[in-house]
Amino acid sequence: MSEFATTAPYYAAYRPGIPGAAVTLLTDTLEGKEHRALLDLGSGTGQVPLALHQAVTEIDVVERDAGMIAEAEKALAGLLVPVRLHNTRAEQFTPHGGWQADLVTICRAFHWMDQPSVLSLLETCTAPDATVAVMGDGSLWTARSAWTDALRALIQEYTGTERRAGKDKTYSAHDRPYREILAESAFSQVKEQTVPVERRWTTDEVIGYLYSTSFAARPLFGDRIAEFERRAHWLLDEHAARGGLVENAVFHVLLAHRS
Repeated sequence: MSEFATTAPYYAAYRPGIPGAAVTLLTDTLEGKEHRALLDLGSGTGQVPLALHQAVTEIDVVERDAGMIAEAEKALAGLLVPVRLHNTRAEQFTPHGGWQADLVTICRAFHWMDQPSVLSLLETCTAPDATVAVMGDGSLWTARSAWTDALRALIQEYTGTERRAGKDKTYSAHDRPYREILAESAFSQVKEQTVPVERRWTTDEVIGYLYSTSFAARPLFGDRIAEFERRAHWLLDEHAARGGLVENAVFHVLLAHRS
């Protein structure tokens, strides 16, 4: 079972979108191009193509989880550009004959992939001047503030001290910066941009967000889910009354090109 088998509706409703400044960085890479094909790998519910559709001429969405891609199909329905959906792993994506992407985006998903295999695949299906954008911003698990620390401790009471990655796995963080991994690929010219983001959450939004993640999906709590939710509501309401549920995040964007 996928790490995200139960999370797709929560993901679609509660995951933060792509910051406007990051959208501008991505659209700027396509400036002056007549052909602007977007390939979004690990697309989840389609947040990136939804944010970029006005700047591109066609979209390919690759997502391994059937629930996620069903949500993406709903979100992207009615766009005025062609959208092709591929329910497969990024490593197994098969480009249609002669097609080349001008912009490849991987948002909050590169850590789930066989990175060298994906980058090798992209060598064969991208335009010579294509941009590969790897981006993301951590999570409420990695955020550091009084309320996120207290929330993480509460989750750990139910799921254990190690961060979970679905029902039967623990999360294994990559120990090498993505910039180094990209630099060893064909897309070795890498620029990094950072976008500061302040998010103000409500209690219900935080809980919905938690259920969208692999570290706090509802099945991890078993028959104690109602108990956890009551305690989480109480904790979050208390912190909201004190000073609000504010998350200060940094959205990182790596823009990689061929040498």
